Amino acid sequence: SLNKKEIEIIEKQKEFINNLKTEKIPLTPKRFESFIIEKSNVWSKIRNNDIGNRIVPIIPDEARTFGMEPLFRQIGIFSQKGQLYEPVDSESLLYYREAKDGQILEEGINEAGAMSSFISAGTAYATHSTPMIPFYIYYSMFGFQRIGDLMWLAGDIRAKGFLLGGTAGRTTLNGEGLQHQDGHSHLLSSTIPSLVSYDPAFRYEIAVIIQDGLRRMYTDKENVFYYLTLGNENYEMPEMPKGVEQGIIDGMYSFKPSKTKHKLNVQLLGSGAILRGVLRAQDILETKYEVNASVWSVTSYSQLRREALECQRWNMLNPTKKPRVSIVESLTKNKKGPFIAASDNMKLVSDQISQWIPGGLFSLGTDGYGRSETRENLRRFFEVDAESIVVASLYQLSLQGKVATKVVKKAMDDLGVDPNKLAPQFS
Repeated sequence: SLNKKEIEIIEKQKEFINNLKTEKIPLTPKRFESFIIEKSNVWSKIRNNDIGNRIVPIIPDEARTFGMEPLFRQIGIFSQKGQLYEPVDSESLLYYREAKDGQILEEGINEAGAMSSFISAGTAYATHSTPMIPFYIYYSMFGFQRIGDLMWLAGDIRAKGFLLGGTAGRTTLNGEGLQHQDGHSHLLSSTIPSLVSYDPAFRYEIAVIIQDGLRRMYTDKENVFYYLTLGNENYEMPEMPKGVEQGIIDGMYSFKPSKTKHKLNVQLLGSGAILRGVLRAQDILETKYEVNASVWSVTSYSQLRREALECQRWNMLNPTKKPRVSIVESLTKNKKGPFIAASDNMKLVSDQISQWIPGGLFSLGTDGYGRSETRENLRRFFEVDAESIVVASLYQLSLQGKVATKVVKKAMDDLGVDPNKLAPQFS
C-alpha cells in the first residue's frame, strides 16, 4: 500500500485544488494533465521519489492534440532501447524525447495495447504489491466503443486509475465528423458497475473529482476506477462557488440560481461544454420572456441514478422504516419546474434520472451521427444550443398551461429555430 507520506500528499492537495479553483485564464480541459503536472504539489512530485514514480501517463496516439508535449521534455517517453533516431522536431523546445527511464507510455495507434498497459498498472497493487496510478488519455470515441471488453475486464479484475476521454462530446470537436464525435460513451460506461463516470464542465470540477478519486482508490482502497470526459473547447473557467464540493462528487449542484422575480419558473440542468449554452439560455429566458431560470451543473447522471436506485432498493426491503430520499429528490423536491436538461450526449444519458424529478425531465441531447461543422452550427443541428433550450423551456411551460402556444411559436421565429428541419437522429 502507499506509505504514510504518500497518503499525506494525496490528502493535502491544497495547491492542486486552489490553482484549478481560482485562475480564470482560458484552459481547455484537454490540457488538464500537463497543467496539473506543472501547477500542483501532487503532480510536481513526478520529478522526485515521493508519489511521482507511481504516476503512469498512457497515450495511444496524438499526445500533442491533448496538449501533453511538455511531458516529453520533463519526464520522457519510455523506451527499452532509448532514443534511436533524431525526431523531426528535435530543434524545438518540446521535442519528442524517448528514454530508458521515461515515464510516459506512448503506445502508438493501439488502444487495445494502451488499455492493457492501464490494466497492468492499475492492478500492480495486487500483482506486485506496488500501487500505481495510471492516467490513460485518449479520444473518447475510441474507448468503450472500440475496446469495451477490455474496459469491462479492468472493472472485473479490480483495476484502479483514471480513464480520460479527451475531445468528448458530439459537438465539441468541430470539423472531425462522425468518426471522432462521441455522444454515447457515458451510456457505455454506465454498464460497468465499478466505474465512476463524470462529465465535468469546469476545471475546478475536474480537480475535486480527481482528488476524491485518489482518496477512494488509494487511501480508502475502494475497488473502483474513474472515467472523466474532457472537452476540446477554449473558454474561461469560473471560480468554484462555495460549498459545492460534495455536490460535484454526488453528481449535481446548484451553479447559478435565478435572482429574478418573475411569475414563471424553469430549472435548467447542464453538463460539460453545453453548460455554457444553458447559462446563455438562462439570460434569454429571464430578459426576453420573463421566466425565472435556475441553472444546475450535473457532473454525473449515472452516479445520481445509482444512488437513487440504492435508496429505492433500501426502501423496498425496509417497508416499515422511514423511507430514504435520494440526492436527486432532495435537491429538486421544492423547486418549481419544469426541468430541462441539455448535454453533449445522447438524451438517454440525462433520462437516467427522469423518474426522480418532479413532473419528469425533458432532455435535449445529441442523438445521431456527428457532422463536420462549426460548434455553433452543430449545436443548432442537434438542438442543444441556447435558443433550442429556450424553446424547450417555453414549450414545457405551455404543456403546463402557463404559457400560450403562440408564445412558443413566436419565440421560435424570433430565435431562428426552424420547425421543419430534419430530426438529427434520422438525418
